[in-house]
Amino acid sequence: MTVLLYSLLFLVSVAVTLGACTLFTNAIEWLGKRFNLSEGAVGGVLAAIGTTLPETSIPIIAIFFGASRAEAEVGLGAILGAPFMLSTLVIPILAILLVVYAKLGKRTAAFRLNYHDVKGDLFFFVVAYSVALGCVFVPSRPVHVIAAVGLTGLYLYYVKLKFSEVAEEGSEGGALEPLFFARKAAVPSFGLIGLQAVVGLAGLALGAHLFVLAAETIAGALSISPLILALLVAPLATELPEMSNSFLWLYRKKDRLAVGNVTGAMVFQGTIPVSIGLLGTDWALAPTALITMVLAVVAGTFLLVQAAWGGLWRPWLLGGSAVLYIGYAVYLYGW
Repeated sequence: MTVLLYSLLFLVSVAVTLGACTLFTNAIEWLGKRFNLSEGAVGGVLAAIGTTLPETSIPIIAIFFGASRAEAEVGLGAILGAPFMLSTLVIPILAILLVVYAKLGKRTAAFRLNYHDVKGDLFFFVVAYSVALGCVFVPSRPVHVIAAVGLTGLYLYYVKLKFSEVAEEGSEGGALEPLFFARKAAVPSFGLIGLQAVVGLAGLALGAHLFVLAAETIAGALSISPLILALLVAPLATELPEMSNSFLWLYRKKDRLAVGNVTGAMVFQGTIPVSIGLLGTDWALAPTALITMVLAVVAGTFLLVQAAWGGLWRPWLLGGSAVLYIGYAVYLYGW
């Protein structure tokens, strides 16, 4: 009965987290529109940050406010699972959908991207996540603190570059849904935008707390490592905003937004949440967690090489990289 109740609580936490994420993302997109930011800035930076907040709020709650080792493991799982899933599953699904849309006659079977931006995103991710991976083998607190500060600075530099590139291109912002707190307003006020953002943030914190509680209890009742639960289940739930946004943008032939939302999220996930883990834990990872980092770096490098090789992505190669995720899931099942 306990497992059933906490399974229900888990579903509630997912619903609360996703709903809150939708509110927050909608608010920051309108904030970008009110400040006349371009489509690239809103989709590649603001939307990416907004949709990655569930993964970020989970480790903050679990690591800094949790009272047990199991909760810290859930936090680490949320940090490491997101980059792994984005690089090995979400982008391959985008490639598969591209081919499906082409077969249905909705578009061509080729990504229309600015590969300079794609290579830049992937380069930042591979470098940042490789640094985090290296810190696993250097159990030095000062080194971890320096790495955390460096990764945070690297992300701020990345954002600066992104906004500079977008400003030069002068692309127009995409159409937005009405603000949820002012559906009839053609241009909602900054006050309502800010209120919706705050409510969204509060919902993210609540959803993260419920998730950590449910994950720890279910894992204990079923004798399943909470780290494993968080590595596969948490990212699948919290990456839904990125996936749904990107799938829709791909269908609408907005490839740069579709891919930029994912690669931008990869850069964020490889720097900010990792910095939280470096500062809040001893960064000593179990083999199952370490493997996800290695596979994410391999997948990111694979994507980067493909973008540099001839200046394009080949959907059949991207789809094939999902083997890394499937293989790891099979490995965990038998572990």
